[in-house]
Amino acid sequence: MRLNQITLPVSDIARSKDFYRRLGFRLLVDSPHYCRFLAPEGDTTFSLHAETGSITPGAVIYLESDDVEARHDALVEAGFRFEYPPRDESWLWREAVLLDPDGHRIKLYHAGANRIDPPWRVKPEA
Repeated sequence: MRLNQITLPVSDIARSKDFYRRLGFRLLVDSPHYCRFLAPEGDTTFSLHAETGSITPGAVIYLESDDVEARHDALVEAGFRFEYPPRDESWLWREAVLLDPDGHRIKLYHAGANRIDPPWRVKPEA
């Protein structure tokens, strides 16, 4: 199996669509209640679905970049506000965090070899 996409609930589809397009996502499907994107790089898809009522953020979106500082600075220059700038974390990733209009957490990060092969990785079975 391959992961196809993740869909997030949003309260205002137009506002969220604009946010993710400004972030670099490429629009594939557009309707009044649903839109789907290609990630800024690669072929991973991501979608938004308009919901009524309150939105409870849960999933965290991870966007990997080889140069977190440069990407962070470019996004700040474009008007994005981060909860915190790039910093080193105890799990050996460098990351910065921003929120989308409904409060969904987005982590801009770089992990290098630690993304797939951290020191605490489960060893393959023989």
